[in-house]
Amino acid sequence: MTMKSTPINREIIDEAIRKFEIADFSKATIREVKAIAAEAEAASGIEFIKMEMGVPGLPASAIGVKAEIEALQRGVASIYPDINGLPELKAEAARFVKAFIDVDIQPEGCVPVTGSMQGTFASFLTCSQCNKEKDTILFIDPGFPVQKQQLVVMGQKYETFDVYDFRGDKLKEKLDSYLRKGNISAIVYSNPNNPSWICLKEKELRIIGQLATHYDVIVLEDLAYFAMDFRQNFGIPFQPPYQPSVAKYTDNYVLLISGSKAFSYAGQRIGVSCISNKLYHRIYPGLTKRYGGGTFGTVFIHRVLYALSSGTSHSAQFAMAAMFKAANDGEYHFLDEIKVYGERARKLKEIFLHQGFPLVYDTDL
Repeated sequence: MTMKSTPINREIIDEAIRKFEIADFSKATIREVKAIAAEAEAASGIEFIKMEMGVPGLPASAIGVKAEIEALQRGVASIYPDINGLPELKAEAARFVKAFIDVDIQPEGCVPVTGSMQGTFASFLTCSQCNKEKDTILFIDPGFPVQKQQLVVMGQKYETFDVYDFRGDKLKEKLDSYLRKGNISAIVYSNPNNPSWICLKEKELRIIGQLATHYDVIVLEDLAYFAMDFRQNFGIPFQPPYQPSVAKYTDNYVLLISGSKAFSYAGQRIGVSCISNKLYHRIYPGLTKRYGGGTFGTVFIHRVLYALSSGTSHSAQFAMAAMFKAANDGEYHFLDEIKVYGERARKLKEIFLHQGFPLVYDTDL
């Protein structure tokens, strides 16, 4: 049997995969794919166009960089950050949620995390411990693959369904079919979607929120690509249109807001987990039994986050606070700096379609 010719010698790729002891390459993580590509690139001398990670090469927000440098010069690097978060950041995060989502949230529930990935990890842990009968996380796919890897690391159960065939009204029955079993502790999805960039509409978010309230399930809304549905301008603070969010339809939510994409601040690993006012103060039997007391919010911060890290980078918190404040005050139009995402996506879509690749998620509402 003659092997099909490939741009890179197949033996080089196969050897790289063998070196990493990956039995099924289709199940490799993003970081494993990146490492194998680097190995093959070095062995072949042929440059790879790496598309497995969202690294567009945009400069970090100058506002954040300036604020962080000033904080470092003031000596914050020698001081442990408050595990609750920098007060200025918490206040501006709450303002940001109001300015761009039009939802009221108290600063106490806006908790700095070492990137949204730590926020989801801590959220998964906390949600899975609330009620012993609810031991499974539900993913509305497509989603960020590493979130499932986090649950594998924890040894937690999860279920998934692909939203492609269940848009609009169809979502209600599909989602209900999982929630009625009584084992789901939390629902997670990203909006705009990572990686397909489809966007859930208000009707769909209302369905998710209402069912979450009915079945007493927590919604983890991943807003990594915050306001980046460039078909509308979500970038004017305190004015509609606003970033659509499940927070309008339930009190059982955690919003995961990242500095990585909206502010191009990925290298400093900074994000904010925004816990609803009601959920923050909610007492769960599972948390009381495990920790001897505490609310969802205090357990999330003082038990779970504290076990993962002694706080989030002190200087990066000053950067995030400054970026939030400038955006809230209308002085920093962050979407103007990142709209290139949409422009590049449009061009890449044309290239791939021209070369015969099918568009998998070919419809949006």
